[in-house]
Order: sequence, then structure tokens, then C-alpha cells
Amino acid sequence: MSTLAIKLYPEALRSIAFGSVSGTYAKLGTALSNPSRQYYLVNGLNVMITLSWDGSTDHFVVPAGSYILLDVTSNASLPGGVLSIAQGTQTWVKQTSGAAGSGSVYLSSFYGAGAPSTL
Repeated sequence: MSTLAIKLYPEALRSIAFGSVSGTYAKLGTALSNPSRQYYLVNGLNVMITLSWDGSTDHFVVPAGSYILLDVTSNASLPGGVLSIAQGTQTWVKQTSGAAGSGSVYLSSFYGAGAPSTL
């Protein structure tokens, strides 16, 4: 009997504190070490933020005290591979308006590893 033995693993938590966030894009930790299957970003700042994956193009906005969850492939695989956020993707963050006075932005990323096995 065949079973899927691919497991979900977390990368280290990334964060950036309010004092490092301004109206100009700043790196949120390091780039992804692995292709991301689940990408969970929490905006703990007291202002809305804008996210970018290239450091110049606005891609997402996240209201203060909110989050974004990209559950790319937790339950799916495609012939020849899986859909994921590319390894090496760097997340950039900037405040959309006002000045951040408290909090941090946090990024959790999860990747799949392993191979099918038989029992």
C-alpha cells in the first residue's frame, strides 16, 4: 500500500519591528530558504502596510492588526511538481500611511519535504 510521506516543515520565524518600518520598503528577514507552501504574515503594527516580493512593486496591503495567509498547496500536487512560492523570494514591507508607533510584522513560511513511501 502506498502512502504520501511528504511532511510540512516550518522555516524560522521572520520579523521586523515598528522602528524599522517606514514609507520605504525594508526587508522582512531573509529570503525564503525553501519553496513555500503556506505563507502566513501577521501585521502587528498599528498602521496598514504594503508588501512586495521585489522591493519596488506593491503586491499586497495588510490592515493594522490583520494577516494574510497564502495556502498555496497544502492539499494539492500537480503532475511533475507542486505549486509554491519560489525559494529565494524576499518579502519587503513598508507602511502605507502614518507612522508605525508600536508592534512588529511577522512572517511564517512552511515547506514540504520527503518522498512517497510504501508500507
